[in-house]
Amino acid sequence: MSRPVKRSLTLRGHRTSVSLEDEFWRAFREIAARKNKPINELAAEIDDARGVKSGLASAIRLYVLAELQR
Repeated sequence: MSRPVKRSLTLRGHRTSVSLEDEFWRAFREIAARKNKPINELAAEIDDARGVKSGLASAIRLYVLAELQR
């Protein structure tokens, strides 16, 4: 598994970054494409649903894991 790399996203008009491994980033992009959603839109949905105790990168990883387990 690769080391995390900073990736830029735009959530509701604001730039942010998340550190994700290439494998998670690739799977995240594939899931967004399968759902016909821009990656920023899917990231915003995950951001809205996450608790304040978890970071966005962790929330994305858990989302990817849940999607792959379906």
